[in-house]
Formats: sequence, structure tokens, C-alpha cells
Amino acid sequence: MKIGPTKELESDFPKLAAPARRALSGAGFTRLEQLTQVSESAIKDLHGIGPNAIEQLRHALAARGLSFAKQKRKIK
Repeated sequence: MKIGPTKELESDFPKLAAPARRALSGAGFTRLEQLTQVSESAIKDLHGIGPNAIEQLRHALAARGLSFAKQKRKIK
């Protein structure tokens, strides 16, 4: 039986490396707006998120007038 690739949930994230996309998806994030509820530090703590991904996310948020939360909130 041939099994095709799983379709990723629609996301408005910028083009990110696969490990970063998986890290965000695995933590339940699919939209940029969701990142305004967590700090940059909390996102950095996710396995698969590196400095390039943080920079891309920061720029994408800023382009929409958004930013990461100021206080660290635990990611479930």
C-alpha cells in the first residue's frame, strides 16, 4: 500500500526550514497571531527552532504590526 505525504495544516508562517515547521506544528501553532501569546524565549526553547527561524518569525510578525509576548508563557 502506498502512503502519500501528510498534508500540513494551512499556515501563514513565512517559509521556514522543515524542523522549525514541525516544532511549531507539534506545539500547536499554525498561525502567526498565535505567537503573540508566547514569548520569543518560549519559541526558542522548542527543539527545531534556531536563530534563522526566530528572525524570520520576528520579521513576519513585525510586518503585520505584531510581536511575541513580553512575558514567557509555558507551551503545553
